[in-house]
Amino acid sequence: FVLSGRAYNWNTAIDPEFTFLEGTKRKMTVRLLLAAVLLGYCLAVPTNKHASSKDREIKKPDLSSQEHYNPEREHNPEYDHEAFLGEQQAHEFDRLAPAESKRRLGIIAGKIDTNSDGVVTKDELRAWIAHSAKRYVLEDVDRQWPNLDVGGDGYVNWDEYRNSTYGYMTDSNQLNEIYDTHRQLSYQDMINRDERRFRVADNNRDGKLTKDEFGDFIHPEDVSHMKDIVIEETMEDMDKNRDGYVTVDEYINDLWPESERKENPEEPSWVQSEKDQFKDYRDKDKDGKLSKEELGLWIIPQDYDHIEAEASHLIYEADSNKDQQLSKEEILEHHDVFVGSQATNYGDALYKHDEF
Repeated sequence: FVLSGRAYNWNTAIDPEFTFLEGTKRKMTVRLLLAAVLLGYCLAVPTNKHASSKDREIKKPDLSSQEHYNPEREHNPEYDHEAFLGEQQAHEFDRLAPAESKRRLGIIAGKIDTNSDGVVTKDELRAWIAHSAKRYVLEDVDRQWPNLDVGGDGYVNWDEYRNSTYGYMTDSNQLNEIYDTHRQLSYQDMINRDERRFRVADNNRDGKLTKDEFGDFIHPEDVSHMKDIVIEETMEDMDKNRDGYVTVDEYINDLWPESERKENPEEPSWVQSEKDQFKDYRDKDKDGKLSKEELGLWIIPQDYDHIEAEASHLIYEADSNKDQQLSKEEILEHHDVFVGSQATNYGDALYKHDEF
């Protein structure tokens, strides 16, 4: 698999799971390593630099692996390319000749204009971006499903998932072996966490997951009834002393783990900035620690609609006549705003249809 680290990807052991990141990539967690052993995939582990505390924030839905603006507030067009299309086919799209990329963009514009009136409204653009984000989840489910639905009955029960993901491990010594030293999790711990999340995703409580429920399981960040499990798992990752709170030291340790400190013990300059973020913005009641509620407000922001903001931004950038909608000509004239040099996870829109 190749997944760029965007916000937090809560995929389970079958898929790579990345810790939160936004501008820079962090290490893949052991779930990735476990999946590589069990499923025989060859995966590349990204290197890590400073992982901002914003990396823990969940964008709902996840629109891009890129920062929209750099620290100097300069615009990054690659964010828009990913939000508009996706990321998986970026390298292919980058090799397209300008004329071909514009031709394909014209076909995309026609698809976005659902009422065929010749213009793309903000609502139509918003629906397209939301569709792109949802499509990633659906394709992720379809890719994993054949390996999980062993019985072929259209459902995945817990035993099917556990056996397909973790193998038939029964030896207690194996199960209790610590494989994630940073989070101090054993194989059994991870199995327990996945089973708990599995039960929450099982919305009708029939002991098995439909495709839709499995989508909720591997991408709980996009689902309202999975919100509590997202917060709970994050608390477990960060709360090392298990007192139900995240102290500033635990907060910093999540961003700058002990393994990295051993390699380079000198405190980076950004650490103080993150401590200030904790004190001034994360710790709402100023008691020196984050409760589960404060943690939720941080990692799942409720006051910002990324799809709405991105649709408005794209129209602002390409709306030459300022009528608050886009003609096909305006879209093609500003093609670099929409597709430029990098497409994203949903770049399949350009490659999987015969009409191209």
